[in-house]
Amino acid sequence: MSHFNTNCKFENGLLADTKLESISRALKAISHPLRLQILCTLGAGEVNVQQIVTSVGTTQSNISQHLSVMRSKGVVRSRKEANRVYYHIIDEAILRLVGSSSAFDCD
Repeated sequence: MSHFNTNCKFENGLLADTKLESISRALKAISHPLRLQILCTLGAGEVNVQQIVTSVGTTQSNISQHLSVMRSKGVVRSRKEANRVYYHIIDEAILRLVGSSSAFDCD
C-alpha cells in the first residue's frame, strides 16, 4: 500500500495531470543553486553552453556536468548545431515553479 495520494493535483493546475515520480526527479535535478541559475538563464529561451558559462560565471566543465544531470532527469533538452550545443527547458511548468518562489529571483 502506497503512502502517497497518486491523485494529488495542485489547485492552480501548475503540476496537474503529471506523474509524481517525474515531478520528484525534476525537483531533485533542480535542487542545486547552480542549476537554478542555469534555469534562469534558460528562462529567456534556448541558449548555448558558452552563453550559460558567461551568464553563470563558472567553468564550461562544471556547467556541462550540471546540464547533464538536468538532461538525464528530463528537465532540459539539447540540440547540436555545428560545434555548439544549445539547451532549452522541456516543460515551462519547471520555469514557472522556479519563478513562483519568492526566495529565488531570476532577474
